[in-house]
Amino acid sequence: MNGLKYPHLFEPIRIGKQYFRNRLFAAPTGWIDLDKEGMYPKDAALYYARKAMGGAAAVTLGENNVDYDYGTGFGYAVRLDNMYSEGPYSLHGLSRVVEEVTRYGAVCSAELIHAGMYGNRYRYPDGKAYGPVGGVDVDGREYFEMPEEIIERTIKKFASGAAYLKSLGCGMVMVHAGHGWLLHQFMSPKINTRKDKWGGPDIENRTRLTVAVLDAVRKAVGPGFPIECRISGSECYDGGYDIETGLAIADIIKDHCDIIHVSAGSHEVEEVFTVTHPSMFREPGCNVQFAEAIKKQVGKDHFVATLGGLCEPEQMEEIIASGKADIVEAARAILADPDLPLKARAGREDEINKCMRCLACFSNLISTGHFRCSINPETGREGERFALPPAKKKKVLVAGGGIAGMQAAITCAKRGHDVVLLEKSPALGGALRCEENVPFKTRLKDYLDAQAKKVVELGVDVRLNTAATPEEAEKIAPDVIISALGASPVKIPLPGIDGSNVFSAEHIYVHPEDAGKNIVILGAGLVGMELAVYLGMLGHKIRIIEMLDHVSHGGNFQHMKGLQAELDKYGVEINLSTRACSIDEKGVTAEKDGKEQRFDCDTVIYAVGQSPRTAETYALAACAPEFYPIGDSIAPKNIMNATSQAYKIANVIGTI
Repeated sequence: MNGLKYPHLFEPIRIGKQYFRNRLFAAPTGWIDLDKEGMYPKDAALYYARKAMGGAAAVTLGENNVDYDYGTGFGYAVRLDNMYSEGPYSLHGLSRVVEEVTRYGAVCSAELIHAGMYGNRYRYPDGKAYGPVGGVDVDGREYFEMPEEIIERTIKKFASGAAYLKSLGCGMVMVHAGHGWLLHQFMSPKINTRKDKWGGPDIENRTRLTVAVLDAVRKAVGPGFPIECRISGSECYDGGYDIETGLAIADIIKDHCDIIHVSAGSHEVEEVFTVTHPSMFREPGCNVQFAEAIKKQVGKDHFVATLGGLCEPEQMEEIIASGKADIVEAARAILADPDLPLKARAGREDEINKCMRCLACFSNLISTGHFRCSINPETGREGERFALPPAKKKKVLVAGGGIAGMQAAITCAKRGHDVVLLEKSPALGGALRCEENVPFKTRLKDYLDAQAKKVVELGVDVRLNTAATPEEAEKIAPDVIISALGASPVKIPLPGIDGSNVFSAEHIYVHPEDAGKNIVILGAGLVGMELAVYLGMLGHKIRIIEMLDHVSHGGNFQHMKGLQAELDKYGVEINLSTRACSIDEKGVTAEKDGKEQRFDCDTVIYAVGQSPRTAETYALAACAPEFYPIGDSIAPKNIMNATSQAYKIANVIGTI
């Protein structure tokens, strides 16, 4: 391992008869854009193959359903048992995915799932679902105690699914026994109160189904074929099991699988979603503690994998070197930058696009059925990378050096265009630079710095302190103008809004020292709520006034789960359906339900939205043959929207 900066992370490992080129695995992130038979389209193969291209040792295909009749957790999932006379309908698409992953040198694995008591909710509401015990879910839907014959059927389904995946060329399978799936339900003392050998207070009984599944899978795939078992080391919620039960589970299953993959929490318990999928408010590697405890318990003869907010090679190296785990796995970090392994191996860690843990990827997946990433516009669009025709070289003027402008400049430069970028401020990064000192936004600063560095390294002609005006555009004489001039904070016409105790959110992000002890924030959007958390961390008392009857998460409802926990932590009071009427030196007068309300405070901060710089944007419209307004200059939304638009438009320049 001479010459490698992270020798432990990139040391090859043999598990069973299978070699892995390093210790960094791409954890499962599913592709749910499937047809009704659970078949993968061609784009899915490129989505998974891109992870293999980037150097991950193993790429795990997410959410492969072993029992379509009873185990379907959502409407679109890969079906391993949709058989016809000559084989499963999923054969062609799935085999293509496995082939694409393995041809780039990674081991293709696949996650085996069964939804148990949560099955068939979306497939058909009246379909039967079986769990450890019977009951009624929060939607009033009845599920049933799994009888012996269905238990035996389930065991066989896991085994046949694993055998099928091996026949397609998978070099490993992952049995999912965590996060609220069926096997986890059986291991949960809160859920599994059965009176027979499959449950009750005895941990051996509650783990019996998982062991039976692992043994059946082993028989189906044969000796030497790696079996990974994913568990929740702790459920991390009141009434759920803790690490002591996790240790007991690991001790029971350690001789029935090859890798104990230690995660945490349950996707069916809303308050711990951001534990299972760590939010930006949690420290990097926050769940490694559970794997470390289990590794200490099972010893050096058993492999343990860990994950949870990991994207720093230094931290990954330390985990392996110190013996906390044998393998590190990354999910969202690989979505943000599939080349993370290659960059780390080559000592180019400063080039890694580091996941901000904003959870926009999950929100978008649930909303639209597609994984997207705020800071990697290629995610979910990998096919475009290979399908782009060559571009005819053009001179491109990018107006504005914020999120959208930098992405546009980078993509245009990579496509071979001559690019000039005008930015009226002294630095690239745009309006979001105001948040770069916020503790839970450190990854945002990393991203802005990395993008600014790429712009310069790609040879873009960057002209700072230069406003993008028609006069400047005339001097440059571009073939194309991409206007990314962004938006300005809305300052509502409210009596007292210009008072000395009133500030914009952007100002307070940069100058928190200007805020008094007691603060009222106008606006319960993400800007206002995240600012409330930041000021709460600094010891301020915060109240928010919102005229609507709901907060606005901007479509990122998964991020809102973590944000809400932080708002509760700092005692932030949110007053909905409350309209601010006036401001004076002692606070805000508001109205709710026709009644006047008074909010005394030292400082008032407005965070009521952004207004696109329409006039400046369209003043450039006639200054070049081609003109494209993008990002907030059209309609203020979010980082994902800005980077996606910039990437898409920049890629078609010179091809039409």
